[in-house]
Amino acid sequence: MQINFITFPQIETENYLLRRLKNEDADAVFQIRSNKQIVKYIDRPLAKSLDDALQFIAKINVGILKNDAVYWAICNKTTSKIIGTITLWQISEVDKTAEIGFELLPEYQGLGIMQEVIPKVIEFGFGNLKLVEIIGEVAPDNAKSVALLKKYGFKLKSELKNTQLYALTKN
Repeated sequence: MQINFITFPQIETENYLLRRLKNEDADAVFQIRSNKQIVKYIDRPLAKSLDDALQFIAKINVGILKNDAVYWAICNKTTSKIIGTITLWQISEVDKTAEIGFELLPEYQGLGIMQEVIPKVIEFGFGNLKLVEIIGEVAPDNAKSVALLKKYGFKLKSELKNTQLYALTKN
């Protein structure tokens, strides 16, 4: 397993570009991280200001430089607008595992965007990072995310009080 995100791994799909966050993305990051619908199922505080968004971008970029995580902005290729994010984080070189996380602005949910993006991120995880397992942690009542994980072969691994862990193992 060789992790090196110094040269950031951009990913392209037919309609989307997955790229690194930059400070100029603070408005979009603030929209995502301050949206009550998005954080409904995520245990994190709402962003309260553009400064919160800039601090988050800085934190993410430090994590990338340390090779702890790879975090992509999901951009519409036509408009260049950031509509969500997707990440592989909590990467374990020992266990060869990572956790997947994703979020979309509410107006873009249910349009098949993640169906185009998730397979490419899984391919990157198993192919480029040589992971043997990708884990998704979701709230049990987050039916859309549970359905997405199941669609791509994730199987229920364990259940805790407020969360379920799904795992996809490399064939």
